[in-house]
Amino acid sequence: MIRILVDSSSDYTVEEIRQKGLDLIPISIAIGEKSYVDGFDMGRDEFYEILQHSNDFPKTSQPSPQAFLDIFEDVKEKGDELICILLSSELSGTFQTAQMAKNMVEYDKIYLIDSRSATYTIKIMADYALQLRNEGKPAPVIVQKIEAIKSRVKVFAALNTLEFLGRGGRISKAAAMIGDLANVKPIITLTVEGGIGILGKALGKNKAIMSIIRHIEELGIDSRFPAYTIYSYGDENCIAFEDKLHKEEIHTANRLQIGSTIGTHIGPGAFGIVFVARE
Repeated sequence: MIRILVDSSSDYTVEEIRQKGLDLIPISIAIGEKSYVDGFDMGRDEFYEILQHSNDFPKTSQPSPQAFLDIFEDVKEKGDELICILLSSELSGTFQTAQMAKNMVEYDKIYLIDSRSATYTIKIMADYALQLRNEGKPAPVIVQKIEAIKSRVKVFAALNTLEFLGRGGRISKAAAMIGDLANVKPIITLTVEGGIGILGKALGKNKAIMSIIRHIEELGIDSRFPAYTIYSYGDENCIAFEDKLHKEEIHTANRLQIGSTIGTHIGPGAFGIVFVARE
């Protein structure tokens, strides 16, 4: 049996994990002295409310090797195969921990993929892996196909505020304050290396929407894969974005809420899109 594993940065809901039969590695988020499992111990709106009102900036805590070992040993004992699609190694030590656990269990039918990504871009990859498995593809072929598309899985998002990039040290707090006063809306993406990068800056929401649409049109959307609009807290900006997408005849499958792994850095009011670019 081929099993698919993701970590909770993929932003699957608990229900989806169960329905799709995915294996899951939880990633903890610490806010002050309290620790939560990303997407499981608290609702996403609750997370953003705490984010806005807490003086403590959330910190992700990578899983322990034992969390991986428990699953890896079960896979080995049952003679299964396991494909792990994990949070970008540029954002967390989760992938490195999985490598450590694989070395300990000494079983060559465990395949590790550094997604170089986060949030619903991982969902697109994992759903594709499930599709390929259901089509009868062997595990090495599935891994090869995921590795081949992962550089084409894109996320573009406009931030409503620079405050949280400043609090997380991605930009200086002074730059964040000046940017917010000037109504600057940065457009962020995930870099080829898998880090958070600023693609550009726009003055106001409407220009931010048009900037994202230009970037989408430059790459094109591969219609063989779903595209999703995404938002953090409060979906008003995302609805306005969707209205413009529809006018431009850019179609999306669903609106999905971003979890805490990326949400920590982008804050409330953010909106964007995830899709697979054309070859």
